[in-house]
Amino acid sequence: MTGCRVEPSLSGASPGDRYQFERLGYFCVDPDSSGGGLVFNRTVSLRDTWAKIEKAQKKEASE
Repeated sequence: MTGCRVEPSLSGASPGDRYQFERLGYFCVDPDSSGGGLVFNRTVSLRDTWAKIEKAQKKEASE
């Protein structure tokens, strides 16, 4: 993704710093980051419980 916006507090992020982005997962600041643009690599994604519930509901409705 490009052109994303983050909280101003991340302007001081350094390579190797780790953050959790709500509903997405845990990310690490990439060494290729520069002052003009941060690069985050996802290290762990979060479970999507709602997707499982919606899938089950659709399955029940089609039966």
